[in-house]
Amino acid sequence: MSLLSGVSDFFGLDIGTTAVRAVQLSGSGPVKNLVKYAYTPIDVKLAQSESATDKQKLLMAIQELLAQAKISTKNVVVGLPSQRVFTAVVDFDRLAPGELAKAIKYQADSLIPTPLAESTMDWAQIGDSPVEPNKAEVLISSVGNDFVVSRLDMLESIGLNVIAFEPDSLAVSRALSAPDAMQPQLILDVSHSSTDLIITMNGAPRLTRSIPTGSEAIIKSAMQNLSIDQKQAEQFVMKFGLSKDKLEGQIYHAVIGTVDLLASEIDKSIKFFQKRYGDTVKIERVIITGAGSLLPEFPLYIANKFGISVEIGNAWRNVSFSQDRQNELMALTSHFGVAVGLAERVE
Repeated sequence: MSLLSGVSDFFGLDIGTTAVRAVQLSGSGPVKNLVKYAYTPIDVKLAQSESATDKQKLLMAIQELLAQAKISTKNVVVGLPSQRVFTAVVDFDRLAPGELAKAIKYQADSLIPTPLAESTMDWAQIGDSPVEPNKAEVLISSVGNDFVVSRLDMLESIGLNVIAFEPDSLAVSRALSAPDAMQPQLILDVSHSSTDLIITMNGAPRLTRSIPTGSEAIIKSAMQNLSIDQKQAEQFVMKFGLSKDKLEGQIYHAVIGTVDLLASEIDKSIKFFQKRYGDTVKIERVIITGAGSLLPEFPLYIANKFGISVEIGNAWRNVSFSQDRQNELMALTSHFGVAVGLAERVE
């Protein structure tokens, strides 16, 4: 999914559910310099809609974003929403790269959910198999051609040159992890309609999942259980979150069932990871970003539930910028993980 080789001047574009975001960085090495960034809110239905009118509105939002950011380069790396992407770690015999590519292609139809002829597939060898000593671990990603072609046509129609597509989950894990992080870390990116869960180890994703529960489901729980409208529910949930001692714990009791559903999916993922890699390989920390990092008491709830250290993700951790922009950028950090990760990509 990449034509990145030899291209140094590009920006990352995150077409999210509630906003589009762009980030351009410069320099090489583990820490890069911030050149430009911008975001513009969009209607929730635009990013997923197939209607010509909605696509046109989305295009206008992207054009507005680029004008606002004053990004001059036309080269762009574009995020792929995790709900559209299939990603898995598979064990393969140790083979030379050319032979491995043939073996993956040969077995593709049994590995990915859509026929290879209708998919764009990419893969990377990430280490030794923990299960079979003579095999290697390979990270495989695939996405339907229809979606990729549609995105490509849309962006090329405004003069952009798409040099790579990358799953949002891989981008956000790059932005939020230290480049030399070897111990297992669990990243939770809670967005509007879903939560991306990524467990990384030795600098590579070992498990990625998109869980269909996000901030929208939590707010809907508050609406239904407290019989209030959406605006009120949003205000209450984002102000009081999972606090048991605010409003007599009414918000907590209204949303905890939905939050527990999300937690049970996290629990399954942790157990799956531990089963594959062994009980001696412990997840060292949970990094929370997106709406989850803004929901009061949610990080503490996760820390207590799983007995693991929790930190709020910093999208700019591997980015250098002037000190006078610290407050402005840190206020936006929960929204920019994917865009920064795309801009940090190197081939």
